[in-house]
Amino acid sequence: MNLLEINKLLLRIGAVEALKGVDLSVNVGEIRALVGESGSGKSMTALSIMKLLPTGARTEGQIRFDGKDLLATSEADMCRLRGNEIGMVFQEPMTALNPVKTIGEQVAEGIRLHTGATRAIAEEQTRAILDRVGLPSAKFPLSRYPHELSGGQRQRVVIAIACALKPRLLIADEPTTALDVVLQAQILALLQSLVDEERMGLLLISHDLAVVADMAHSITVLRHGEVMDNGETTQILTEQTHPYTRQLAQASMHVPERSPEHPHHAGNNGPLLAIRNLSRTYPGRRIGLFGRDAEFKAVTDVSFDIKPGQSTALVGRSGCGKSTLARMVLALDRPTSGQIHFAGRRIDQLAQDDLRPVRQNMQVVFQDPYGSFNPRHKAERLVSEPLFLIDRELSEKEKRDRVNRALERVGIPTADRDKYPHEFSGGQRQRLAIARAIITEPKLIVADEPVSALDVSIRAQILDLFADLNDRLGIAYLFITHDLAVARAITDTVMVMSEGKIVEHGKTEEILLHPRSEAGRALVKASPDLHKALARRIGEQG
Repeated sequence: MNLLEINKLLLRIGAVEALKGVDLSVNVGEIRALVGESGSGKSMTALSIMKLLPTGARTEGQIRFDGKDLLATSEADMCRLRGNEIGMVFQEPMTALNPVKTIGEQVAEGIRLHTGATRAIAEEQTRAILDRVGLPSAKFPLSRYPHELSGGQRQRVVIAIACALKPRLLIADEPTTALDVVLQAQILALLQSLVDEERMGLLLISHDLAVVADMAHSITVLRHGEVMDNGETTQILTEQTHPYTRQLAQASMHVPERSPEHPHHAGNNGPLLAIRNLSRTYPGRRIGLFGRDAEFKAVTDVSFDIKPGQSTALVGRSGCGKSTLARMVLALDRPTSGQIHFAGRRIDQLAQDDLRPVRQNMQVVFQDPYGSFNPRHKAERLVSEPLFLIDRELSEKEKRDRVNRALERVGIPTADRDKYPHEFSGGQRQRLAIARAIITEPKLIVADEPVSALDVSIRAQILDLFADLNDRLGIAYLFITHDLAVARAITDTVMVMSEGKIVEHGKTEEILLHPRSEAGRALVKASPDLHKALARRIGEQG
């Protein structure tokens, strides 16, 4: 008998049929991957197992855990199961954690609730599990709050909470989406070791087929709430007999078609963006009334150029200074020293009013478009926001025409301009964010992890769009990313950043094939690769 057995699971939320007869199983010590595009029903399957569905949801079928039908289980019994027998690692650790409670309190809470342990015993067990997930109390005191930790450290706290009582089944919903590749490798290795040592079953929800190929014993592929493919991971991903599985595999390795050279690269008119000896230092935390910690150097002596129409990737681990550098390029933060020249003009010392023409020609695409949109405004207003940067007053017709042209360029019907952000899918919202960025016809776009939260099919579409805009409009890009596959697919040059410094800079293929710096080698080694993972698994089985 399997540890978890789902038979003919149907889920309706209002008039929407979210799951249509899903079958899957997880055995003791097995890692089962659940993959598919956004909206395929992956998270709804996980929430059905945990019985954390929204009000009004109706389920049919069976979800058996250790022979017990969870759908027929009372809420009181489910509360005893959650965290004790079944743990769950949620996708976004910052929203899963309570910002006003220390990490020690949050890990100990479940221990005390389920075991009735005293505060001292719960604290001792909390130290042990946090040490197990790589957060020893000597370096990471239990008194720390979530905001005082990095993304990878917060994800480790969430795993500690889920695994504190050694559950028999662990559900991990996109546990590494926003992490850099080195942290991702560490988190996945941690999950693998927990499965091996504790003999727990793991249901791994992911859109990254390379990760799945490297970790999972078996795989279930979902689309529109239906199981498309199911079986042993290596066989399913190698043979790709189902058209949808083949489509996902091709999308995960998709490289957009780009012109090797286009007119925007031609000429020796100088760089579009020139950074010279840029540094940013922050004062240390206050200690007592008069004392401070040592100052923190976020960026140290950075210099580089971006030519008109050039696409450059800035890669590096979390906390290496990428976002600080981007804020200075965007004139949102002043450098401590150094110079920033844009289109031949020094901009790092300009007053806010003098930055208007600069901002017109330099726009940004954020990682989370939904968080950067006002949910109360319609698409037309959201996309037209940067138009105030244009020197002259635009008529309503001119504004409408510009919005329509921007929407058409990113592949969104102009009729959708009257929709609100929540009425668009994740990929469509990212297209809206790009439309907003290009409406002023800028020369440079800074894209901060623009595809990290998207599934492989939508990511392929967005990368195609970036490449097309680069070819047609000559827009230069500074891509901030931890995904080396994205850097390889869309950029001409790569800069590797480590501890606030650019440690390597060169052509994309040269850097990614033959990294010279230690930081570059670590990123390349940790980066998931579908072909390599499958080859390794086949070799092990052979």
